Amino acid sequence: MRLPRFDYLRPATTDEALELLFQHRAEGRILAGGTDLLVRMKQRLLRPGYLISLKSIRSMRYVRQADGHIQIGAGTALSAVRNAELVQKNLPGLVHALASIGAPSIQHHTGTIGGNLCQENRCLYYNQSAFLRSARQPCHKAGGQICYALEGSDRCRSTCQSDCAPMLIALNASVTVARRGSQRTIPLVDLYSARGEQPLALEPDEILVEIQVPMPDHDSGQAYERLSYRSAIDFPMVAVGVNVRIAKRMIEDARIVVGAVSNAPLLLAKASQRLVGQATADHETLQAAATIAREHASVFVVNNVNAP
Repeated sequence: MRLPRFDYLRPATTDEALELLFQHRAEGRILAGGTDLLVRMKQRLLRPGYLISLKSIRSMRYVRQADGHIQIGAGTALSAVRNAELVQKNLPGLVHALASIGAPSIQHHTGTIGGNLCQENRCLYYNQSAFLRSARQPCHKAGGQICYALEGSDRCRSTCQSDCAPMLIALNASVTVARRGSQRTIPLVDLYSARGEQPLALEPDEILVEIQVPMPDHDSGQAYERLSYRSAIDFPMVAVGVNVRIAKRMIEDARIVVGAVSNAPLLLAKASQRLVGQATADHETLQAAATIAREHASVFVVNNVNAP
């Protein structure tokens, strides 16, 4: 499939990119790695008149420690984040999540961490070629009034299938987004609108520029797990990121985040709270928290990834 026609713009600085996006916000789209955007353009799901590439903006590529946080530039390649000493030493859950994304060629040469966080929601019925979509009436995400993933739904039930998002939300990460002349920092969980039709809570002229992860305590634990058809290339059918703070073998704090089952990553507050104050060796409590997490997440699961 060929790409539709567009004008390719390649700014050299973040300020220049923000100015171009402000000028072309109705027709412009940000091109980071392009592993999501270009596929959607080939499927005619999106036809921007302008692509504003971030590939020449070196100032958006870094991993550093400052102010008690690990700061990651949104334009940093997935492999560069994964191999950074700060990340390897302090964020093993994120390392695992990054290793799950795509194939090595995508990680090394194309995909960026900002692009993974900002990828569009996906649905088995929506993410198809124009020819296959033409056999059905438009769904909610395509401007219609039908959801093929959940019969009778009054809204889009596409899913956020970012691997990085659940783990970073579990790590209580924040993000900085910028527009011409200003910027704001918000919790990463607030980047997602929980609306399948427009899954990111960004203005048309805003760009994600940085991710900040609090430096973990020494007595903490984190993990990421996902289920997919294949170990590489596939998006997750379900994923979970967990972060716990431990003192004297007791859990002082916990964050459980489930991904790939809803419009946005799900921070499961009740399941997380069930672990607080419990011993790390209390397997009954761990199982009870798992049951609560499964019950709460199952409410959101729909048939849009071709799996029961």
